Amino acid sequence: MSLSSRRALLAAIPAAGLGLSMPAELRAAAPRRVLAISTSVGRQPDGRPTGLWMSELTTPYWAFVDAGFEVQLASIAGGRPPVDPRSMAGPRGRGPSVDRFEAAPGAMARFNDTPVLQPESGDGFDAVFLAGGHGTMWDFRGNATLRTVVERAFRRGAVVAAVCHGPAGLLDATDERGQPILRGRRATGFTNAEEDAVELTAAMPYLLEDEMRRLGARFEAAANFAPFTVQDGNLITGQNPASAAPIGDLIVAALRSRPGASG
Repeated sequence: MSLSSRRALLAAIPAAGLGLSMPAELRAAAPRRVLAISTSVGRQPDGRPTGLWMSELTTPYWAFVDAGFEVQLASIAGGRPPVDPRSMAGPRGRGPSVDRFEAAPGAMARFNDTPVLQPESGDGFDAVFLAGGHGTMWDFRGNATLRTVVERAFRRGAVVAAVCHGPAGLLDATDERGQPILRGRRATGFTNAEEDAVELTAAMPYLLEDEMRRLGARFEAAANFAPFTVQDGNLITGQNPASAAPIGDLIVAALRSRPGASG
C-alpha cells in the first residue's frame, strides 16, 4: 500500500478508532500530534505587563510543523494569549520564528482563538509542550486542569516538555506512585541567576529553580541565557528563551524515535 493510500485510509477512520488494534503500517503513517499550552496571565500583581514569551511558542511550533506533526494550541483561559512585550524586541526577543508565525494567517487565527484548556485536552497527543513566559508563574502552578493534563500525558508515556518558566506547570504533577514527576529526574528551567539578571526576583511569587530543587529534581543549568536542554525519559526541559530551538528539535527527535503513532 502506498503512503498516499495509507494516509487516505487514515483520514476515513474516526479518531476513536486509532488504537493499537490498527495494522502497524497504518499507525506508522499517522502524524505525531503535539499540544502546545500557553499562559493567560498578562499582568503581574504589581501591574507590570507579562505573559507568554512569544518565541518560546513559535520556535518549537515551526519545528513541529516542519517535521510534519499536527500542532494544537491551547491556553489556560482561552482566546488570544497575552504576549510579554519584552519578547517582541531586544536581544533575547522576537526572532525569525515570530516573523514567520505572524505572516502565517492560519497560525495567527489559531493563536487568536485558542481553546480553553480542559482536563482531557492532552488525550491522544504524543507530546504536551508548556511554553514559557513569566505569566506561567501565576497560572501554571496551582491549576488543577493543567495538572491533570500533565499527569495523564506523563503517566501514559507521552512526551511532557517545558521551556524557561514553562516548568512551573510541572511542579504540581505526580506520577503513578503519587510522587512529584520531577523527583529524581534531570531537569532545567529559568535559573535564579537569570531571574536576578532580568531584575524580577523580587516580583516572582517563588523562584522556579528553588521549587524544582525542593521537589527533588536533579536541576542542571548552563551559563545565563545560553541554550541548554535536558531529557530524562519522557520528560524534556529547556532553560531559557535561547533553548526554544533546541527543545523543539529534541521533542521532534524523541517522537520520531518512537514506534507507532499518537494515542
